[in-house]
Amino acid sequence: MRFFVILLTLTLVPAAIAAQDTRTPSHCIALANDIDGAQYVHKASYNVDVASETVRIHYIAHASFLIRTAGGLNMVTDYTGFTGSAPMIPDVVTMNHAHETHWTAFPDPAIPHVLPGWGEFGQGIDHRVDLGEVLVRNVSTDIRSEWSGIEDNGNSIFVFEVAGLCIGHLGHLHHEPNDEQYAAIGRLDVVMAAVDGGNTVSLPTMMRIIDRLRSSIVIPMHWFGDFTLNHFLDGMRDTFQVVDVGGPALDVSLDRLPSRPTIMVLRPAWLTVQPE
Repeated sequence: MRFFVILLTLTLVPAAIAAQDTRTPSHCIALANDIDGAQYVHKASYNVDVASETVRIHYIAHASFLIRTAGGLNMVTDYTGFTGSAPMIPDVVTMNHAHETHWTAFPDPAIPHVLPGWGEFGQGIDHRVDLGEVLVRNVSTDIRSEWSGIEDNGNSIFVFEVAGLCIGHLGHLHHEPNDEQYAAIGRLDVVMAAVDGGNTVSLPTMMRIIDRLRSSIVIPMHWFGDFTLNHFLDGMRDTFQVVDVGGPALDVSLDRLPSRPTIMVLRPAWLTVQPE
């Protein structure tokens, strides 16, 4: 009898471990291999089912994005408390508090995971939320106030590891990361980058950051009109191809990343109920 108990235990334990490990491993810290000839992302509506090993990214407004997984997890970056008229309670929201357009003091209490990008003044904060299908973590950076004061570790770069992808949101970044911060961020497949050129970092600084992150897809955010956006795009065309998606959303998967670094321009839109 003891023999059969031991045999049953040895059989079930690996299966239980495998069941818990539902996230395709990412390569955020390792360098990714080039995927020559792969087809890149395509336009998508946010409320359609997401294919396996795929992530939907929907640009809501300003610096807020919905990141939706194939398993149905919804995560919103720089959450302000409003995403549109669609009745959706995110599973995870991230926030930064450089300005009120990047956070809310009153997040819906029904949201399971509310992740502020700051802690006690100057102390920063550490997040590592493992939801099986996705791992959400952060890297603290500094912010400055409108009076030029500095809050050490007052901003967070949030990284989402899902479907084998590393997706990074730079938040309200006010300086180029140092070597330690770059190492903690790792290599990002997709990065949402503020390209306003003044409220965050200068355009030359942001371009240098993007070059170093070696992302396959760059999604501009925090632009205040086509003039600002085009100024950024013009400075990047020599090294990046530029694709205007023509809408707010796209699907991304590891096997369809562009072989050449690409800036994907999304046009922000609130989440609304789509007619069937």
